[in-house]
Formats: sequence, C-alpha cells, structure tokens
Amino acid sequence: MTQLLLPTALALLIIFVVPFLVYGLAAVIGGVKAPEGISAAQFQFGVIISKLGTAVAFVLIFYFARATFSAQWPLYALLWWVSFFTGEIGETICGKYTWKEAVCGVISETIYLPLSAYVVHRLIGAA
Repeated sequence: MTQLLLPTALALLIIFVVPFLVYGLAAVIGGVKAPEGISAAQFQFGVIISKLGTAVAFVLIFYFARATFSAQWPLYALLWWVSFFTGEIGETICGKYTWKEAVCGVISETIYLPLSAYVVHRLIGAA
C-alpha cells in the first residue's frame, strides 16, 4: 500500500490548491467572501481535512478498480465530477452556498478532477 502514498499526496495537493486559487481569484474579482465566524486557520484546517478524505477515497477507488478505470481515467474523473456537481447544486438550493460559490466549486472540480485522475492513472497504472 506504500505505492498509494505518492498518488494520494499528489491528488491531495491538486484537490487543495486548485480550489484555493479559483476561490482566491473569485474573491478578488467576484466578491466571494470567506465564511464568517471562523478563523482563517480553522477554515483552512477544515478544508484540508475534507480534501484529505476526498483524495484518499479518490485514490483507493481508482486503485481497486484500476483494471476498469486505468484506460478510462477521463470517465473516472467524469463520474466524480457528476457527483460533485450535483452536490454543489444541492448545497446551493439548501442555502449553504451562494451561486457564486457553487460556480467556483464547479470550475475547481472541472480542473482538479481530470488532473487528479490523470496523475493517479500515470502513477498507479493498470492492473
């Protein structure tokens, strides 16, 4: 299982950095604001823990299904994207996110899911 550490670390890096850049840009040009009532450090710690769970699941599912997804990593990314996209819409409908935040989430996911899938595919390979 040590062969999964590097793919997981790289997926985590991608999954954390891309939204950070997208939301940062949206804050500068689109008026997206950080959550209120929580320190920046506490917010970032919560985000990294959430993204760690995503990265671990992303890599483990790919690893166990690599015979299917290694040659079809874009499909793997698309399946995750559909799940995350519907989650963004649901969170917005429930009032937990603004539409601006949901758009930032979708943009981020459109970048980091295929990028992560490609990296994981290259590092794990076929069965």
